[in-house]
Amino acid sequence: MSTGTAPGMGMNQAIIGELQHESAVTRTVLERVPADKFDYKPHEKSMGFGQLAAHIAEMYLWFDSTLNGTELDFSKFEYEPFKAETSDQLLEFFDKNVEMALDLLQNASDEDLMVNWTMRNGEQVYFTMPRIQVIRSFMLNHIIHHRGQLSVYLRLNDIPVPSIYGPSADEGQM
Repeated sequence: MSTGTAPGMGMNQAIIGELQHESAVTRTVLERVPADKFDYKPHEKSMGFGQLAAHIAEMYLWFDSTLNGTELDFSKFEYEPFKAETSDQLLEFFDKNVEMALDLLQNASDEDLMVNWTMRNGEQVYFTMPRIQVIRSFMLNHIIHHRGQLSVYLRLNDIPVPSIYGPSADEGQM
């Protein structure tokens, strides 16, 4: 069975490359989130600007629980969300978490990445899938989804949107 990676390359290397690329782009979006607008919400059901940015930054912590465990049970999980007071604090937290995620991935073998991981709330199982699938579908795609939301928040506040997957209306041609 082919893993879809280059000969001699572990699955972790493909994910590391993707994580490095996506986190660099995500950082350019986070850099533009102004602390004086952390409380801004485009809708009453939306997360605040700062809350959404902090959520993105803390999602990189999920690499630890995913690669060093086999399940997350919300019924046994106490969660205190990260709350940045300043833009610098947000970026410092983000950078530290990305570095930790990359270090964990660097040490993950193909066998580690194929171990099943479960998300549950007590008896209710949300999903069970190999760690690599959790990383790709649940974590990276989830981060990218929220980054897209954050780019809309930027636009709604007349803050230039950085290039994400090619030029933005604010940054023109590359």
